[in-house]
Amino acid sequence: MVRTKRRSALPGFGLTMGMTIFWLGLVVLVPLSALVIRAAGMGWDGFAEVGLSPRALAAYRLSFGAALAAAAINAVFGLLIAWILVRYEFPGKKLIDAAVDLPFALPTAVAGIALVSLYSENGWVGSLLTPLGIKVAYTPLGVTIALVFIGLPFIVRSVQPVLADLGRDVEEAAATLGASRAQTFGRVILPAIAPALLTGFALAFARGVGEYGSIIFIAGNMPFKSEIAPLLIITQLEQFDYNGATAIACVMLVLSFAMLLFVNLLQAWRAKRGAR
Repeated sequence: MVRTKRRSALPGFGLTMGMTIFWLGLVVLVPLSALVIRAAGMGWDGFAEVGLSPRALAAYRLSFGAALAAAAINAVFGLLIAWILVRYEFPGKKLIDAAVDLPFALPTAVAGIALVSLYSENGWVGSLLTPLGIKVAYTPLGVTIALVFIGLPFIVRSVQPVLADLGRDVEEAAATLGASRAQTFGRVILPAIAPALLTGFALAFARGVGEYGSIIFIAGNMPFKSEIAPLLIITQLEQFDYNGATAIACVMLVLSFAMLLFVNLLQAWRAKRGAR
């Protein structure tokens, strides 16, 4: 029997792999390598003086802590929104589905101005919270709310197609076997959507760490209190301290890579465990 070689729509592995490495290196690795090389040329003392200064450490804590908190909040409510959009039919569903993507379409500065107008002491929501002693605008809480706003679509759009493929028959089968709703969700649905949920969490977290436009209006930008790391980089650049900006950016690069690597390893572990 003569075997016919199946032709692929794209060129062979060697050519496509070479183009992939070339483009990835040109767009991603070369700029990041230049950043690392410039930071290495500062020497450890010069690097630590700016990149690990108390002000920079406070900015890292706020940026990464708020991004982590916002991604966790979105993981819960984004899953709930995706569930409603997939499992139920109701008037205005398409409108709500389209509204989920608004943070993608809106310029970040517009989002920041809208949030300040809403949560400032004279805003619709802020005026109700202020008498209760809750201040949102110009505080770390305001930073977290801004990151929740811009990160929500990542969770919803990551989980939504997986839930759509997971038909109701799976839930019905679990129910016929005597599983409660909590058991069905914890043992059947959650393992199936966990990789997509982790992917959305990682994307929302990564977006939150690097977010600038929607935060500067609501953060207050006070050092040691509400100053985010991207703003500190801009401040160093405005002072023509390019080495200082490079040091801070390099620290953010290392921390972001470590966090995303951890999430990806956790996702791979979950997938391998699910396959077993």
